[in-house]
Amino acid sequence: MPDHRRPYRRETEERRREDLIAAALDLVAEGGLHAATVRAIADRAGVTPGLIRHYFTSKEELTRVAYRRLMQRMTSDSAAVLLDAPDDPVARLASFVAASVSAPVADPVALGLWAAFLHDVRRDASMRAVHTAMYLDFRDMLQGLIAALPRVASDAQLRTEAIACNGVIDGLWMEGSILAEAFAVGEIVAIALSATGSILNVDLTSAYKPDRNIP
Repeated sequence: MPDHRRPYRRETEERRREDLIAAALDLVAEGGLHAATVRAIADRAGVTPGLIRHYFTSKEELTRVAYRRLMQRMTSDSAAVLLDAPDDPVARLASFVAASVSAPVADPVALGLWAAFLHDVRRDASMRAVHTAMYLDFRDMLQGLIAALPRVASDAQLRTEAIACNGVIDGLWMEGSILAEAFAVGEIVAIALSATGSILNVDLTSAYKPDRNIP
């Protein structure tokens, strides 16, 4: 059986904390939440179990931080494309939508992690608070891009459109992550652009230029 433990080395406080978060995510990805015990996390990170409490008050806090990190990473990967996207607001929205249903955001490991954490989201108020905050971070970013479109829309309309478009993106993200082989190359992106464009009455498909933005 391979030894996944990290070799011992002196680390900065922040680096060791990041190693513990990474170890927790690795273990959840491999075996679900029950596999991420304090001892298993410590072994994977190359530290003693007692040291975990130096960085986190409990395993539950570490779990919350790990879930937040997963969601932040996916949102950041979606938003990264905006750094090189053109100034045109329609093209920027199209790039963001496409990125949100494409790799590395669309990924079977990320989907498995997200699904594993959902059990705690349902039963634990603190995890639910993390989930709510991360959902709103993504939706607010999406709503900001929608608000920038060259048209007139009320705040209530923008909110409704962002919720609807987010639902389309989430559904296609899940299908594309777990069943990538069931779709033709570019099919998920094309559907996402068409569906969200229909909600907004904007042609996102024509505005999307994969050669200038993302695959």
